[in-house]
Amino acid sequence: MSTTTKLRELRNYVNGEFKPAREGATLEIVNPSTGEAYATAPLSGAADIDDAMKAARAAFEGGWRDTTPSERMGHLLAMADAIEQNAERLVEIEAENTGKPKGLTLSEEIPPMCDQIRFFAGAARHLEGKATAEYMRGFTSSIRREPIGVIGSVTPWNYPMMMAVWKFAPALAAGNTIVLKPSDTTPASTVHMAELFADILPPGVFNVVCGDRGTGAGVVSHPIPEMVSITGSIAAGKAVARAAADTLKRCHLELGGKAPVIVFDDADLSSAAADIAIAGYFNAGQDCTAATRVLASGRVHSDLAAALAEQARDVKLSKDEQPGSEDLYIPPLNNVNQLGHVGGLVERAPDHAEVLTGGAKAGDNGGYFYAPTVIDGLRQEDEMARTEIFGPVITVQSFSDEDEALRWANGTDYGLASSVWTSNHKRALRVSRALDFGCVWVNCHIPLVAEMPHGGFKQSGYGKDLSAYSLEEYTRVKHVMSALED
Repeated sequence: MSTTTKLRELRNYVNGEFKPAREGATLEIVNPSTGEAYATAPLSGAADIDDAMKAARAAFEGGWRDTTPSERMGHLLAMADAIEQNAERLVEIEAENTGKPKGLTLSEEIPPMCDQIRFFAGAARHLEGKATAEYMRGFTSSIRREPIGVIGSVTPWNYPMMMAVWKFAPALAAGNTIVLKPSDTTPASTVHMAELFADILPPGVFNVVCGDRGTGAGVVSHPIPEMVSITGSIAAGKAVARAAADTLKRCHLELGGKAPVIVFDDADLSSAAADIAIAGYFNAGQDCTAATRVLASGRVHSDLAAALAEQARDVKLSKDEQPGSEDLYIPPLNNVNQLGHVGGLVERAPDHAEVLTGGAKAGDNGGYFYAPTVIDGLRQEDEMARTEIFGPVITVQSFSDEDEALRWANGTDYGLASSVWTSNHKRALRVSRALDFGCVWVNCHIPLVAEMPHGGFKQSGYGKDLSAYSLEEYTRVKHVMSALED
C-alpha cells in the first residue's frame, strides 16, 4: 500500500449520528482481492459500546416498543425499498470489502435480503398467543407476546450485509432495538445500510458499533441487552454463551457447519455434480451450509469425484469477472488467517488422499484467492473430514451402504445442514428423518426461503433465523390473569 494513499473513513452509527470511536482508535480494512488496506473503521471500546446501548434503551423505552405492528411494518418496508433502490452502490461496497463478484452479489444476495425484510414486515402483524379463556373458575387468562428490549448482535464476515438483515429484521419487527457489531474485517456494507436507514428509523433504534473481537465481547457482556445473537464459529458461540451466562441473557447462536452431501447410486450424477459444485464453491465455500463434504456410494464414487473435479476446473475467480457472464465466479478467502487455515488443512492431507484438482493459492496479485479444489479418498477420521474448512475445497468419501452413510454423516459435532441425492422417494424420506441436522435438502443443496427456519442442532448452535420461528425468538411471553368477579 502506498503511504500516500488516503484511506476511506468508516464511522460508528449511534443514536442517529455517525461518529468515530471516543478514543480515536481505528482498524485498517483490507480488500481481500488485493491484500491492501483501503479504509479504516473505529476500534470501539467500552465507552462507545455503552453509548450505543444507552441510546438503544432510550429509543426502546421512549416509544419504539409502543409502536404498532403496522407502524413497524411500514419502517421495514421502507428499509427494504432503500436497499433495493441503492442496490448497485451497496454491491460495490460489499465487493470492495469482501472481493465478491458483483454480478452474483447483485442477483443472489440483494433480492433475498429485500424479500426477507419484507417477510418480517408482514410477520410482525401475525404474532399470536393462545386463546384468551378461563382455565380456573372466576378468572380469565390471556397471553401477551412482547418485545424483549435491546438486542446485541454480532455478525460474521462471509455474508456481511445479509447476516445483518437476518439479525435486525426480526428484532425490529418484534419491537426491539438493536446494537449491531459487524465483523472486524467487513464492516463497510453494514455502515452503509445505516446511512440508508438514517431517515427511516428513529434515532437509537438501529445502532452500528465497529471493532474487533474485544468489541464483540463488550457487546455481549454489557448489562443492558437482554438477548444476544451471533452468527459465527463454534468457539465464538461458546464464548458468547459463557459471557451471557453472567447476566442470564438469552442467546441466539447460529454457528458452524460440516454439511454431509450423501449421493446414492441412483442419483442423477451429472445434475448432482453441477449442483453440488455450485453449493460447494459459491462464496468460495465460506458458508456454514456449503456442500463440501461429499459421501458417495461406492458404485458411483469414482465417477462423481471426476465430475466434481471437472466442475471445479470451470470455476473462475472474481478478479477476472466479466460483466454479464453466467459463469460461477468465486471471491478470495476473507483474510490472510483464513487463507492459512484452508491451505494448512490441504497441506496436511493424509497420504491416502488424492488432490484431483486445485490444492494451492490462486492468483499472483497479493489477494487471498484459493483454487477450487477436490480431494478424494478421505476417511472418516481424517482432519479434513471432521473440521469445517470454510474454503473452496470439496472432499469425497466412499460409503458401502445406507447405514454407513448415515453413521458418517451424523458422526460430527456439527448439525446445521445436509443433503441427500437419490431417485428413491422412500429412501429420501428415510434418510431425511435419520439425519441429525437442522436442514435436509433432497436433490438440491443451499436454497433458502424467508418462510422456512434456518438453524442447527448439536454444536451448530440453537435458535432459528428466518421464518416466524425467528420472530418469536425475539419476543417474550407474558401471562395475564384477571379476576372476573367483584
